[in-house]
Amino acid sequence: MTSIETAPAETSAATFTSLNPANGEVVGTHPIHDAAHVQATVASVRKEAERWRALGFDGRKKALAAWRKVIAHRLDELASLMSRENGKPHGDALLEASLAIDHLAWAGSHAEKVLKRRMVSPGLLMVNQAATIEYRPLGVIGVIGPWNYPVFTPMGSIAYALAAGNGVVFKPSEFTPGIGEWLAATFKEAVGHGVFQVVTGYGETGAALTTSGVDKVAFTGSTATGKRVMAAAAATLTPVVIEAGGKDAMIVDADADIAEAVDSALWGACGNAGQTCAGVERVYVHDRVYDTFLEQLVTAAEKVKAEPGGQLGPITMPSQVEIIRRHIDDAIARGGRAVVGGPVPEGARYVQPTVLVDVPEDSAAIQEETFGPTVTVTRVKNMDEAIRLANGTPFALGSTVFAKDKGMEIAEQLRAGMTAINSVISFAGIPTLPFGGVGQSGFGRIHGADGLREFTYPHAIARQRFRPAIELTSFRRTDKAEQQLVKVIKGLYGRGKK
Repeated sequence: MTSIETAPAETSAATFTSLNPANGEVVGTHPIHDAAHVQATVASVRKEAERWRALGFDGRKKALAAWRKVIAHRLDELASLMSRENGKPHGDALLEASLAIDHLAWAGSHAEKVLKRRMVSPGLLMVNQAATIEYRPLGVIGVIGPWNYPVFTPMGSIAYALAAGNGVVFKPSEFTPGIGEWLAATFKEAVGHGVFQVVTGYGETGAALTTSGVDKVAFTGSTATGKRVMAAAAATLTPVVIEAGGKDAMIVDADADIAEAVDSALWGACGNAGQTCAGVERVYVHDRVYDTFLEQLVTAAEKVKAEPGGQLGPITMPSQVEIIRRHIDDAIARGGRAVVGGPVPEGARYVQPTVLVDVPEDSAAIQEETFGPTVTVTRVKNMDEAIRLANGTPFALGSTVFAKDKGMEIAEQLRAGMTAINSVISFAGIPTLPFGGVGQSGFGRIHGADGLREFTYPHAIARQRFRPAIELTSFRRTDKAEQQLVKVIKGLYGRGKK
């Protein structure tokens, strides 16, 4: 889901309010920044970025460590704000913020190793050259963040872009603007530097950031909105990172640990009220263990409640409730059954865990991102069928496999950016692993070495150490030199049978 799709109802000419999705109470009032303000912010950050880059890897590492310390000391404060603005339980907010801190630590401490200039082989034909490569910061990165994980997800771009030496302008979701402002304020408090700033507002603000002259846009949201961001960025050839929707599948083989698979399926489907792009929305279970799996999943799901003070919070974006309702209603209308939960009542802020079975593969509940605490469970005769069905949507973000003997074999056949074996969403918490999808789930990566390089450009240098034995790139080249080249190439690469 996206930060620039649907505006909250209460607005004025210059401000808007963020609301607690659990009860509709006002959490805060924030400015609606227009294009002129966005342009001025980008220009300000660009100036600050020169000083930030000049700090070098060690200086930035120390600055990011100071920010990390402030966030850690005020972890409860951040989690409380997340609970009010996003609606998730306090414990889930603590987990999210903690993971973000861990990624911030990794980015700051590993940027130099990943990005610094290093020697590479020049190859045999260019042996007279010394070849080096380094990764330079792009300049200013525009980050458009989501509301479902309003700290962890955008920090995957913010922290890595800053560690690489860039400035950052962050446009948080209009549903969680206070969290974005909190992050920028604590950065300024810890670092005393304006290289990371925030702009707030609706879709127009996000669009203005995309066309403001930033050097790259990192977007997290729906596939439809990602396409609009790409189209706007294309006018100025501004590169983009798109982390879009998912329709993540779990596969359960006959030899799987069923109890663990059930627990992971339920968490992947319903954790964060199902508002997880890389969670679990579909489960394909081997025929031999299907009945046992479903029975245990039903028992476990019936114990989980979405309610004030419960294990699941409300649906953060009100319009999302209608999408969840439509998917459940369509599945049931086409012959599916809700063995837990069912149709969503009108006016609901909370959606109860819903387990759907006998759902046709071409239904909305299987082909479209639901982004709610629902999951379809499908019986398959073997793992070949499970893999084929898991790969049967345009999305390819996260995936999960539960199997004892063939977990890796199954995972290697899945079309997905990431796969967890005998766990769920674990790839997101590992700082060394890249996070992102393919197909309608987007492209580009955050996290890990790939995430650091995502916010840089490679600078290659070839330095001649001595004159070449065969002079090729000169009008002084002779026929003899060309004949020598042919002889060398045939000797190196033309041996053996044709």
